[in-house]
Amino acid sequence: MINTIEKQSGKSFTLRKGDLLTVIDPKGQQVSDMVLFNCHDTNEKISAGKSMDFEETILLTTGNYLWSNRSQKMMKIIEDTNGRNDFLLAPCSPETFSIMYKHDGYHPSCLENLYKNLKPFNIDLDQIPTAFNIFMNVQFHSSGKLSVLPPTTKPGDYITFEAQMDLIVCLTACSAEDSNGGSFKPIQYTIKKTA
Repeated sequence: MINTIEKQSGKSFTLRKGDLLTVIDPKGQQVSDMVLFNCHDTNEKISAGKSMDFEETILLTTGNYLWSNRSQKMMKIIEDTNGRNDFLLAPCSPETFSIMYKHDGYHPSCLENLYKNLKPFNIDLDQIPTAFNIFMNVQFHSSGKLSVLPPTTKPGDYITFEAQMDLIVCLTACSAEDSNGGSFKPIQYTIKKTA
């Protein structure tokens, strides 16, 4: 069954160890922020620093693992048809739009959507880590300067993960204009149970 996350929104769910999660970009050029928590202890969560450290790369794709703050494997990337993801930038927040976009008034954000959808699991705002930004195209100059370009995904591109432990997962359809080539689209996902 294909599940749809409408534009500028999010969804949370659980996975058992061994389950396969496939995240799909149905229309192309849409980012999805993903955070992970240990189902049995939500103080253990996805860690950008540990993942990039142990995988020895800032560009994680097929064959790489996503690691926790306790140095445990959380997900393995089984297949990635696009191959470009980001682990450097934090989820967009209300402050993102006021500080970087100079936007006045309310604007949906990934941080809000992550928090709202993780509430049923008693995870509060300050527990939300840097997300694995699926399909996000962050480029970096040798000077260290970062730039966010439109995703290189085509309609139907996908990434498949295998859960390495029992997990709480939250996904968004990202709300930041620059991350998505100036427009907002849905994200889809499927779950294949292995037990």
